[in-house]
Amino acid sequence: MTSLPLTIRHELPVDQAAIERLHERAFGPGRFARTAFRLREGVPPDPALSFAAHVGTFLVGSVKVTPVIAGGHGALMLGPLTVDPAFEGRGIGGALMNRSIAAAREAGHDLILLVGDAPYYARFGFKPIPPGQLVLPGPADPARFLALDLVEGTLAQRRGAVMPAR
Repeated sequence: MTSLPLTIRHELPVDQAAIERLHERAFGPGRFARTAFRLREGVPPDPALSFAAHVGTFLVGSVKVTPVIAGGHGALMLGPLTVDPAFEGRGIGGALMNRSIAAAREAGHDLILLVGDAPYYARFGFKPIPPGQLVLPGPADPARFLALDLVEGTLAQRRGAVMPAR
């Protein structure tokens, strides 16, 4: 049996239906009620920072990055990061994360936020945000509200609401 190579490229409009099906399988209908979804609702992801992973022609993963306002300044909200369950544990999520973080850094962004599993995201440099420093527009476990300083000291300067960048 031959092995098909993994390809990671910018997400394209043609990927959207497959990405939506992947999100539906991974997160179910409850994904629309999550606080992080509210931040992304009505705000398109940044195409320069959002990537899709393919094995052959099959979409196996996706990461989206959306602009937000955090404490009165621009920031990024990473997520969802999704990998097809049949392809989990093969480094696809990590490869998508690394590509997206590198693209954000190269584009001059200074802060990435996400709501997710702290032990998983810690390997990329994400740390919990001190409770009350930044406030999401809905409920979220404070231990899962994480940030990555792309420019050292940025998070320490941000205080206040996190809102969609409309």
